[in-house]
Amino acid sequence: MNHLMFLNLGAGEIIPIVLIILLLFGGKKIPELMRGIGKGVKSFKEGMSDIENEIKSDVKKEDKQDTSK
Repeated sequence: MNHLMFLNLGAGEIIPIVLIILLLFGGKKIPELMRGIGKGVKSFKEGMSDIENEIKSDVKKEDKQDTSK
């Protein structure tokens, strides 16, 4: 199954989705919802960056130990 089919949304699909979300959450809750999603994405990116930095520092430590032998 092609997992990229969800990325091929046109205006005909996006408009009803937006209208349904607007009806479910209301106009006042949508900014709060978007802020929450934004904070979640930011936290996720920071976590990924921390993991990458930790891996890179571990590799550098191993390289230093190998060259000192």
